[in-house]
Amino acid sequence: MAPGVLIPAAAFVALVVLFALVLRRTGRVLADTREAEGFRRATQDLATRVEISLGGIADRIDAVRHHRVPPTEIDEDLAVAIDAVGRYAAEAAALGGPTSAATIRDGLRSELERAGRALEMVRHGCAILATSRGIGRDAEAETSLKRGYLNLLHAREAIVAHAAGIDATKAEVEPVWFGRRRDA
Repeated sequence: MAPGVLIPAAAFVALVVLFALVLRRTGRVLADTREAEGFRRATQDLATRVEISLGGIADRIDAVRHHRVPPTEIDEDLAVAIDAVGRYAAEAAALGGPTSAATIRDGLRSELERAGRALEMVRHGCAILATSRGIGRDAEAETSLKRGYLNLLHAREAIVAHAAGIDATKAEVEPVWFGRRRDA
């Protein structure tokens, strides 16, 4: 082959390879961005639903604490809330997302489990309050109600904080160059 054809052909091949590498990297960055945005939307949606659910049951528990509602009246609400929190925790554990968001996902799951334990404590306090009339048992019931209520409020605030922290993951996309993969 003539050198006049060989040099442009080699330059063309080099440009094609370089273009393919740039396209591959661009596709990977777009996929990572799409994954992060999907995680962000799913987390915000989950946090909003949790906020609404826990806010409603917290109001009902507060009414029992202040003796505006009898403890037996919120039994069904507690059962529904405990079931919902369990489903939310499973949903939080199943969230995908970038590797940089693992702490947020784990934090949401642990706070939802904390909220479930708080609701169980409230259920225990309501059961004691509904069945006993002894001064010692009433104090135990009131303590269970108050501790469960406060733990529920703290878990709810922590979930909101974790969901707000999702914006910090926006800048934490790990670079992936040419042949390296982040999963490896």
